[in-house]
Order: sequence, then structure tokens, then C-alpha cells
Amino acid sequence: MGQGRVRLGYLLNRARNIRPGNLVEFARQTQKVSKAPLPVIIADMLWCSVKYDMGFRDYAVWDIRLLNAKERGTWMTHPKSFRVTRMYNTPEGRAKLEDKRRFAREYADLLGRESIDLRDVDDTELAAFLARHPKVLAKPNDGHGGGGIELHETGPDTDAAAFRAEVTGKGQTMIDEFIVQHPDMSALYPDSVNTVRLITFLDKAGVVHLLAAVLRIGNGAVIDNFASGGMFTMLDEHGVALYPGVDKNSNVYPAHPVTKTPIVGFPVPLYDQVVELAFALARRTPEAPYVGWDLAITPSGPVVIEGNHNSSVFQPKPSASGVRTGLLAVYRAAIGF
Repeated sequence: MGQGRVRLGYLLNRARNIRPGNLVEFARQTQKVSKAPLPVIIADMLWCSVKYDMGFRDYAVWDIRLLNAKERGTWMTHPKSFRVTRMYNTPEGRAKLEDKRRFAREYADLLGRESIDLRDVDDTELAAFLARHPKVLAKPNDGHGGGGIELHETGPDTDAAAFRAEVTGKGQTMIDEFIVQHPDMSALYPDSVNTVRLITFLDKAGVVHLLAAVLRIGNGAVIDNFASGGMFTMLDEHGVALYPGVDKNSNVYPAHPVTKTPIVGFPVPLYDQVVELAFALARRTPEAPYVGWDLAITPSGPVVIEGNHNSSVFQPKPSASGVRTGLLAVYRAAIGF
């Protein structure tokens, strides 16, 4: 499918589904960094959505209102990312990553954690799993964005049959051991597993390109993703946080609001191993060369959370970082679109 056709289809779909409430919401968010009147911001947002292939949230989170035309043209956007996903990630590759049951089977030697599907075990096997793990996460097999995930405290006395009935009644069939994170990661925020997302592209020569390295930090929820109130910052080549954390509402955090741990300069432990694991995962997935890998760090090394064939885009926020250019050049150099 050609780029032009994919883009046209995307734009038509957006036009059909545009919600005025979203425009106003993101325009008001933009007013945190701009004194421009709301109608001016909305008009500029609509112009950028066509001119730069840019989502409304992209415009708000990356302070596009503050940038000149040349700077605006340097940003990788979610519509562009969608187009790359559709052009390079095959249906087989997307299925391989989306189906948590299949993912756990095909990447079992790389996961670094124990995961079971209730459809594959009887109550005796389930009871043994629950006895081994004092905490587990119950997930829907095809969930997205952290939706439908619940934490359960378990142990040798947990009634396996009752547990099965409870979670399957909520559509949850995947059960993962709860990850005990590295103490350095816990110091950032102990109430969620804080993760690293490495966005990679596997080219036709088998070379893995690292497009973006992101530290994701929880803030008030058991999961750390953006949609659930978490924040992110970008990492340098050594795994050190470059900028303050930013959440989906464009709030900026030089230090975590709960733990007061400084975010800028935070070094991700065992980062070389994190990158090595992500590259191994990428080489295992030629059917989906463009993936965002979510990895957690335990005291003994990194473990795999999931692979996202439709990864969000992460870039520095200008008002928080002082950086006024995006990562489009990095993506284009690796992918060639």
C-alpha cells in the first residue's frame, strides 16, 4: 500500500471522526505555554494537522504553537507513525505482538518472567503458579494501553477455581507474575513498575536501528503508561534521563511529585542489557520491523512487558527541554520514508 493512499485514508477517517471537544481540550492545554487566543490556536492546530500530518495531541504535547515553520517540519507525528506501521508491519507481525497468549509462547526464552494463559492450565497448575507468586497481574488477552489490568495478591492459600472465575468473568485470561523492579527504579516511584520503551526499526539488511529511548514513570496508578496518568522523559545513549518528566496534560515534573526523586539525570540501571534485549526482540520479529518494546528492570536484569506494533511517538517537549526540533530525521534515516 503506497504512502499517499495510506495518508489519504487516514486523513479522511480523521475528518469523519473529528470531535470539536478534542480541539478545544488540546487548544486549552496549549494555552499553558502560549498567550494566543483560543480561536487562533484552534485554527493553527487544524492547519498543522494538514500541513505537517500532525495529531491534535501532538500539537499540544510538543508545544508546536511555540515553533517556527522550519522547526515544525522536524517532528515525527502519530499520523506519520501510523503510516509507517501500516506500510511495514504485516498482519502476521501485528497478530504476533497483539495476542498476549501467542506472544508469551513465541518469546518465552526472552521474557525473563513467568506468564500463563488460563485456557492452557487446569486448576492444579494455576494453584501452583499462584503459590509461587505473592502478586500477579490479570490481563485481557487482547487489551491495549494498560486497559483491563488488575493486580491481585495471591499465595498458597488462594482458591484457584474462585480466582479463575473472578478474572475470567472480567475477560482476563492472561496471568503474569508481578515484576519486582530494581531498587533504583522503585526509588523513582514504587507503586508502579516503571519501564523503558525502546522504539526500533529492523531494516532489510537485518540491522536494528534505535529510533527513540524513553523512560516511563508511573504516577498514581499500577501501570506507568501515558494514558493512565504516567509521565515520560527521553534517555541518552547511556540510559540517563535528559529532561523533566511530562504527562499527557503537559504537566512538567523536574522531580517525581510523590517520591521527590529528581528525574533529570536519573540513570536507568543495567541499560546496556536493556538495549541488548530489545535488539534481540527486534531481530526475532521481521514480520513487524517497527515496534516499541516495553521493558522493566529487575535486580537480576531486564524483562519483557510487551511489544507495541503501533507504538506512540515520544520526543522532547520544547518548553520542558529547550529542544525545538523533533526526531523525524532519525526516523527517516532509518526507515527511508
